[in-house]
Amino acid sequence: MEAITHNLIAVIIQILCFRYLLFPLNIIFTIFFAYLSHLFVDVLSKLTYHTPDVQKDDKFWVIWHVIIYSVSILSIVILIVPYWIGILFANIIDIWDWFILRPLQSKKAKSGNNPNWGQKWYLHKHADWIGETFFGWLPNWKYKYFGVIIEVILIILLSIIIIIIL
Repeated sequence: MEAITHNLIAVIIQILCFRYLLFPLNIIFTIFFAYLSHLFVDVLSKLTYHTPDVQKDDKFWVIWHVIIYSVSILSIVILIVPYWIGILFANIIDIWDWFILRPLQSKKAKSGNNPNWGQKWYLHKHADWIGETFFGWLPNWKYKYFGVIIEVILIILLSIIIIIIL
């Protein structure tokens, strides 16, 4: 799923942990559950329009990504204070895999090293394992345009939950 979905779930987790747990358990459980939430949310990405590869020639893909990236950045700007712990750890898998490990792997491959360098350190493989092991029955709608409706509904529901529990 997209960053906004991870962010909203992280906010819910942090609100609940900080409301019902004492220090330092509130921080520990926020980190733990925010991290785990990423794995399970990524499993559900099969139900949304979430192509694993860039579709620059597809106008729908481009428009959707301009919208969802903008809303994701806006969610970070609005929610980072005071929910930075949850947001950071709900997105740490993407930060590691997409912004640290993949650029390093690309750099290594360009320099003639093993193009599969770093594969064993990818964290998304854990989400893939959870998905294949427990949720293999879910339909794969990653290339279906109507998948944006599912993600928009989920974003709205998560936003409503945040408003209710605040």
